[in-house]
Amino acid sequence: MKQTTHTDYLQHTLKQPIHFIGRGLHTGKHVSLTLHPAAPDTGYVFCRTDLQPPYNVVPARWMTVTETRLSTTIGNNHGVTVTTVEHLVAALFACGVDNCHIEIDGPEIPIMDGSAKPFVEQIIAIGTETQKKKRMALVMKEELWVNEGNASAGIMPFPEPWMDMSIDFKSKAIGQQNISVKLDQKNFSDYICAARTFGFSEHVETMKTLGLAQGGSMRNAILVENDMVANPEGLRFDNEFVRHKMVDAVGDLALLGVHIVGRFVGNRSGHRLNNQLLRKLMYKEDTWALTTLEDAIVNWDQIMEDPARQGWQFEF
Repeated sequence: MKQTTHTDYLQHTLKQPIHFIGRGLHTGKHVSLTLHPAAPDTGYVFCRTDLQPPYNVVPARWMTVTETRLSTTIGNNHGVTVTTVEHLVAALFACGVDNCHIEIDGPEIPIMDGSAKPFVEQIIAIGTETQKKKRMALVMKEELWVNEGNASAGIMPFPEPWMDMSIDFKSKAIGQQNISVKLDQKNFSDYICAARTFGFSEHVETMKTLGLAQGGSMRNAILVENDMVANPEGLRFDNEFVRHKMVDAVGDLALLGVHIVGRFVGNRSGHRLNNQLLRKLMYKEDTWALTTLEDAIVNWDQIMEDPARQGWQFEF
């Protein structure tokens, strides 16, 4: 087991730029993407290089989410958007990259192979650089939930970052699946990041009519057809579907901008519900305390026992 070190509590950025090229899943447009090192407290900031500055900058935060239909889209006050950010953001966050300036020459992040694995592999290969600012963390002191129909998402007190996800589809190819893991770089890179996005053959034509899934194929998604997986290579994991839902949740929750020391529980939850949870969380300040990640982990018991402990104010 990896021992926690002092640098684990400090912010990190990339050691050098990383470049990707690919096609957007929904727009079908070919795009060039470059990840750059960024200063402490920058977070994740996108820059549309195909548009004119200064209107082309889009911060990736929970309050800049503008659309959650089939993917997470962020936008700025000038109407500039970046679509399908969740896999990249999940990879950055899980690999310990706190600050990154992201240049993209189109409207959508390339889907790559449909998972976060290509991003994770390159981030690990390049490595990260320690910065002289502490990581912040939100410590859950009370549980908080959002519900929509038979779906729910919540976060409850827990002494370390943890995630539970469960899904239930009528398709026999999927059915009921669940997974529960500690959220750290090793677990994400070993067990989660390679899980691909998925879709159903009966929905393809409708999505294309709506202008979605224009770049989708069995090279970048799992296709479920007649209750069977149509991809010749099959699945990467028996429960690849729920693992991918966890990839999405990691990316969606990373838009909070700080670590969450608590246990996320998603039941049939997706991008919309994940973002609703963060929005409710930010307006229920009595359910959490904001402090440094080191304080959150080392002094979790004391934080939980102190009813007045609220920590710093959250900066939006």
